[in-house]
Amino acid sequence: MLSLAALFGCNDDTAEQKEFIDQIQASATPQVEPVPQMRDFTHFAYTANNLRSPFVAPEPEVIESKMIQVQNCLHPEPDRARDPLEKYPIDTLSMKGTIATKEITWALIKASDQGFYKIKSGQYMGLYHGEVINVQSGFIELLELIPDGSGCWKERLSRVEIREAQESSVSE
Repeated sequence: MLSLAALFGCNDDTAEQKEFIDQIQASATPQVEPVPQMRDFTHFAYTANNLRSPFVAPEPEVIESKMIQVQNCLHPEPDRARDPLEKYPIDTLSMKGTIATKEITWALIKASDQGFYKIKSGQYMGLYHGEVINVQSGFIELLELIPDGSGCWKERLSRVEIREAQESSVSE
């Protein structure tokens, strides 16, 4: 009897399992979408090679050369030789001191590239044609030409002052 019970337990009826597996496999097959149609590629020639790169800041000389010059109004001399300090903005220049002789007073200027320059009245500094009109022991006065946007230029007085003297008196 025991052997008969063992024979019934070893029944090879796996039809239900096969049916279940077939059902799962049938529902799990993925649906593959058809490949989309490719659009025709239209080639065009790149024509901006000769234009200024948008990732590089424009140089002041380039801006000035493209501005419309209006007659009968103030504008800078285009053929004037540029001084070395005209390639720096005024806010990146700092006055460090003066050197004076009987005839001339020179101002010592430190530029943003850590270089030192000397400048006197009649020379130019800054991006806006700043002519040095006065050199004193504590400051330099400049007469700058600022574009007004309509093709003319306006004069503006500016100063570059010694700042270290003020900073040392504040820290005491």
